[in-house]
Amino acid sequence: MPLLTIFFSDILEISKAPLNFWEIPESEMKRRAQIFSSHLIQRRSVRDFSERPIPKGVLEACLESAVTAPNGANLQPWHFSVIRDSKIKKAIREAAEEEEKKFYNSRAPNEWLDSLAPIGTNAKKPFLETAPALVAIFQKSEITSPDGTVSRTYYSKESVGISTGFLISSLHHAGLATLTHTPSPMKFLNEILARPLSEKPFLLLVVGFPAPDCHVPNIHRLPTEKMVEFH
Repeated sequence: MPLLTIFFSDILEISKAPLNFWEIPESEMKRRAQIFSSHLIQRRSVRDFSERPIPKGVLEACLESAVTAPNGANLQPWHFSVIRDSKIKKAIREAAEEEEKKFYNSRAPNEWLDSLAPIGTNAKKPFLETAPALVAIFQKSEITSPDGTVSRTYYSKESVGISTGFLISSLHHAGLATLTHTPSPMKFLNEILARPLSEKPFLLLVVGFPAPDCHVPNIHRLPTEKMVEFH
Protein backbone atom coordinates (compact mmCIF):
# COMPACT_ATOMS: atom_id res chain seq x y z
CA MET A 1 0.00 0.00 0.00
CA PRO A 2 1.46 3.41 -0.95
CA LEU A 3 2.60 5.61 1.90
CA LEU A 4 0.18 8.40 0.88
CA THR A 5 -2.80 6.02 1.12
CA ILE A 6 -1.74 4.90 4.59
CA PHE A 7 -1.41 8.52 5.68
CA PHE A 8 -4.94 9.48 4.59
CA SER A 9 -6.38 6.26 6.02
CA ASP A 10 -4.83 7.09 9.38
CA ILE A 11 -6.36 10.57 9.31
CA LEU A 12 -9.80 9.20 8.48
CA GLU A 13 -9.53 6.60 11.24
CA ILE A 14 -8.63 9.23 13.82
CA SER A 15 -11.42 11.60 12.76
CA LYS A 16 -14.20 9.01 12.82
CA ALA A 17 -16.87 8.99 15.52
CA PRO A 18 -19.68 6.54 16.30
CA LEU A 19 -22.87 7.10 14.31
CA ASN A 20 -25.75 8.25 16.47
CA PHE A 21 -28.52 6.54 14.49
CA TRP A 22 -32.03 6.32 15.88
CA GLU A 23 -33.54 2.97 14.90
CA ILE A 24 -37.33 3.17 14.43
CA PRO A 25 -39.71 0.18 14.16
CA GLU A 26 -40.90 -0.49 10.59
CA SER A 27 -44.55 0.22 11.37
CA GLU A 28 -43.59 3.54 12.93
CA MET A 29 -41.35 4.40 9.96
CA LYS A 30 -44.28 4.25 7.53
CA ARG A 31 -46.55 6.20 9.86
CA ARG A 32 -43.97 8.95 10.30
CA ALA A 33 -43.31 9.15 6.56
CA GLN A 34 -47.01 9.48 5.79
CA ILE A 35 -47.56 12.16 8.45
CA PHE A 36 -44.58 14.17 7.23
CA SER A 37 -45.70 13.86 3.62
CA SER A 38 -49.27 14.91 4.47
CA HIS A 39 -47.92 17.93 6.34
CA LEU A 40 -45.59 19.05 3.55
CA ILE A 41 -48.32 18.64 0.93
CA GLN A 42 -50.15 21.47 2.72
CA ARG A 43 -47.21 23.87 2.27
CA ARG A 44 -47.94 26.74 -0.10
CA SER A 45 -46.00 29.79 -1.19
CA VAL A 46 -47.57 32.82 0.49
CA ARG A 47 -47.50 36.40 -0.86
CA ASP A 48 -49.83 38.03 1.67
CA PHE A 49 -48.15 38.19 5.06
CA SER A 50 -49.24 39.44 8.45
CA GLU A 51 -47.00 41.77 10.44
CA ARG A 52 -47.38 39.41 13.41
CA PRO A 53 -43.92 38.75 14.88
CA ILE A 54 -42.33 35.33 14.83
CA PRO A 55 -42.08 33.84 18.36
CA LYS A 56 -38.60 34.15 19.80
CA GLY A 57 -36.35 31.19 19.11
CA VAL A 58 -38.44 29.58 16.35
CA LEU A 59 -36.55 30.95 13.35
CA GLU A 60 -33.27 30.38 15.16
CA ALA A 61 -34.10 26.70 15.74
CA CYS A 62 -35.06 26.24 12.09
CA LEU A 63 -31.74 27.74 11.00
CA GLU A 64 -29.98 25.26 13.26
CA SER A 65 -31.66 22.53 11.23
CA ALA A 66 -30.68 24.16 7.93
CA VAL A 67 -26.97 24.20 8.68
CA THR A 68 -26.94 20.43 9.31
CA ALA A 69 -27.56 19.79 5.59
CA PRO A 70 -25.11 17.59 3.69
CA ASN A 71 -22.57 19.65 1.77
CA GLY A 72 -19.46 19.31 -0.36
CA ALA A 73 -16.37 18.38 1.70
CA ASN A 74 -18.15 19.66 4.84
CA LEU A 75 -17.10 23.21 3.94
CA GLN A 76 -20.63 24.53 4.65
CA PRO A 77 -20.66 27.01 1.74
CA TRP A 78 -23.58 29.10 2.94
CA HIS A 79 -24.35 32.27 4.83
CA PHE A 80 -27.79 33.23 6.17
CA SER A 81 -28.57 36.90 6.79
CA VAL A 82 -31.76 37.37 8.83
CA ILE A 83 -33.38 40.75 8.29
CA ARG A 84 -35.95 42.13 10.73
CA ASP A 85 -35.01 45.82 10.60
CA SER A 86 -37.73 47.82 8.80
CA LYS A 87 -35.28 50.19 7.10
CA ILE A 88 -33.26 47.32 5.64
CA LYS A 89 -36.42 45.52 4.51
CA LYS A 90 -37.55 48.73 2.78
CA ALA A 91 -34.20 49.06 1.00
CA ILE A 92 -34.39 45.44 -0.15
CA ARG A 93 -37.94 45.91 -1.41
CA GLU A 94 -37.01 49.00 -3.40
CA ALA A 95 -33.99 47.30 -4.97
CA ALA A 96 -35.92 44.10 -5.70
CA GLU A 97 -38.83 45.94 -7.29
CA GLU A 98 -36.43 47.86 -9.52
CA GLU A 99 -35.11 44.55 -10.90
CA GLU A 100 -38.61 43.10 -11.12
CA LYS A 101 -39.84 46.05 -13.21
CA LYS A 102 -37.07 45.36 -15.72
CA PHE A 103 -37.97 41.66 -15.68
CA TYR A 104 -41.67 42.13 -16.37
CA ASN A 105 -41.21 45.02 -18.81
CA SER A 106 -38.34 43.77 -20.96
CA ARG A 107 -36.22 40.89 -19.70
CA ALA A 108 -38.75 38.07 -19.49
CA PRO A 109 -39.84 36.35 -22.74
CA ASN A 110 -43.58 36.20 -23.40
CA GLU A 111 -43.59 32.44 -22.81
CA TRP A 112 -42.30 32.98 -19.28
CA LEU A 113 -44.82 35.73 -18.58
CA ASP A 114 -47.61 33.48 -19.88
CA SER A 115 -46.55 30.79 -17.40
CA LEU A 116 -46.59 33.30 -14.55
CA ALA A 117 -49.98 34.77 -15.47
CA PRO A 118 -52.13 32.16 -13.61
CA ILE A 119 -50.16 32.83 -10.41
CA GLY A 120 -50.86 36.55 -10.65
CA THR A 121 -47.40 37.88 -9.82
CA ASN A 122 -46.14 41.32 -10.84
CA ALA A 123 -43.32 43.74 -10.09
CA LYS A 124 -44.80 44.89 -6.77
CA LYS A 125 -43.44 43.03 -3.74
CA PRO A 126 -45.05 44.49 -0.59
CA PHE A 127 -44.42 41.28 1.33
CA LEU A 128 -40.73 42.20 1.53
CA GLU A 129 -41.71 44.89 4.02
CA THR A 130 -44.81 43.35 5.59
CA ALA A 131 -43.37 39.99 6.60
CA PRO A 132 -41.60 40.02 9.99
CA ALA A 133 -38.43 38.42 8.64
CA LEU A 134 -36.45 37.94 5.46
CA VAL A 135 -33.64 35.43 5.16
CA ALA A 136 -31.07 36.24 2.49
CA ILE A 137 -29.21 33.06 1.60
CA PHE A 138 -25.75 33.35 0.09
CA GLN A 139 -23.65 30.75 -1.71
CA LYS A 140 -19.96 30.90 -0.87
CA SER A 141 -17.38 30.24 -3.58
CA GLU A 142 -14.60 30.19 -0.99
CA ILE A 143 -14.17 29.93 2.75
CA THR A 144 -11.49 31.17 5.11
CA SER A 145 -10.30 28.86 7.87
CA PRO A 146 -9.41 30.16 11.37
CA ASP A 147 -5.71 30.19 10.41
CA GLY A 148 -6.45 32.46 7.44
CA THR A 149 -6.18 29.81 4.73
CA VAL A 150 -8.58 30.43 1.85
CA SER A 151 -10.12 27.35 0.19
CA ARG A 152 -12.52 27.03 -2.70
CA THR A 153 -15.83 25.26 -2.04
CA TYR A 154 -17.20 22.24 -3.87
CA TYR A 155 -20.75 21.54 -5.00
CA SER A 156 -21.71 24.82 -3.37
CA LYS A 157 -24.89 25.38 -5.38
CA GLU A 158 -26.18 21.89 -4.65
CA SER A 159 -25.22 22.20 -0.97
CA VAL A 160 -26.97 25.55 -0.51
CA GLY A 161 -30.04 24.22 -2.33
CA ILE A 162 -30.30 21.25 0.04
CA SER A 163 -29.80 23.51 3.06
CA THR A 164 -32.53 25.85 1.82
CA GLY A 165 -34.87 22.87 1.47
CA PHE A 166 -34.11 21.89 5.06
CA LEU A 167 -34.93 25.43 6.17
CA ILE A 168 -38.22 25.68 4.27
CA SER A 169 -39.35 22.29 5.59
CA SER A 170 -38.38 23.22 9.16
CA LEU A 171 -40.22 26.53 8.99
CA HIS A 172 -43.36 24.85 7.65
CA HIS A 173 -43.12 22.16 10.31
CA ALA A 174 -42.89 24.92 12.95
CA GLY A 175 -46.08 26.55 11.66
CA LEU A 176 -44.69 29.42 9.58
CA ALA A 177 -45.38 30.42 6.00
CA THR A 178 -42.65 31.09 3.45
CA LEU A 179 -42.06 32.47 -0.01
CA THR A 180 -39.00 31.85 -2.15
CA HIS A 181 -38.19 35.13 -3.90
CA THR A 182 -35.52 35.35 -6.60
CA PRO A 183 -35.32 38.74 -8.30
CA SER A 184 -32.58 38.65 -10.91
CA PRO A 185 -29.90 39.82 -10.54
CA MET A 186 -29.65 39.94 -6.74
CA LYS A 187 -26.28 41.62 -6.31
CA PHE A 188 -28.02 44.44 -4.45
CA LEU A 189 -28.17 42.07 -1.47
CA ASN A 190 -24.36 42.07 -1.24
CA GLU A 191 -24.35 45.85 -1.05
CA ILE A 192 -27.28 46.30 1.32
CA LEU A 193 -26.14 43.54 3.69
CA ALA A 194 -22.40 44.22 3.34
CA ARG A 195 -21.55 40.73 2.14
CA PRO A 196 -18.37 40.05 0.13
CA LEU A 197 -18.62 39.62 -3.64
CA SER A 198 -17.33 36.05 -3.25
CA GLU A 199 -20.77 35.23 -1.84
CA LYS A 200 -23.45 34.87 -4.50
CA PRO A 201 -27.05 35.63 -3.47
CA PHE A 202 -28.90 32.34 -3.85
CA LEU A 203 -32.40 33.12 -2.66
CA LEU A 204 -34.43 35.55 -0.57
CA LEU A 205 -36.76 33.67 1.75
CA VAL A 206 -39.75 35.56 3.13
CA VAL A 207 -40.91 34.19 6.51
CA GLY A 208 -43.87 34.84 8.76
CA PHE A 209 -47.58 34.21 9.28
CA PRO A 210 -50.09 34.48 6.43
CA ALA A 211 -52.44 37.45 6.52
CA PRO A 212 -55.94 36.59 7.82
CA ASP A 213 -57.43 37.14 4.35
CA CYS A 214 -54.60 35.37 2.50
CA HIS A 215 -55.49 33.59 -0.73
CA VAL A 216 -53.21 31.44 -2.90
CA PRO A 217 -53.51 30.40 -6.57
CA ASN A 218 -55.62 27.30 -7.11
CA ILE A 219 -52.84 25.28 -8.68
CA HIS A 220 -52.78 21.55 -9.41
CA ARG A 221 -49.73 19.36 -9.01
CA LEU A 222 -48.90 16.37 -11.17
CA PRO A 223 -49.62 13.02 -9.50
CA THR A 224 -46.55 11.44 -7.89
CA GLU A 225 -46.51 8.52 -10.36
CA LYS A 226 -45.96 11.02 -13.19
CA MET A 227 -42.78 12.33 -11.56
CA VAL A 228 -41.33 9.31 -9.76
CA GLU A 229 -39.99 6.11 -11.27
CA PHE A 230 -38.80 2.97 -9.50
CA HIS A 231 -36.31 0.57 -11.11
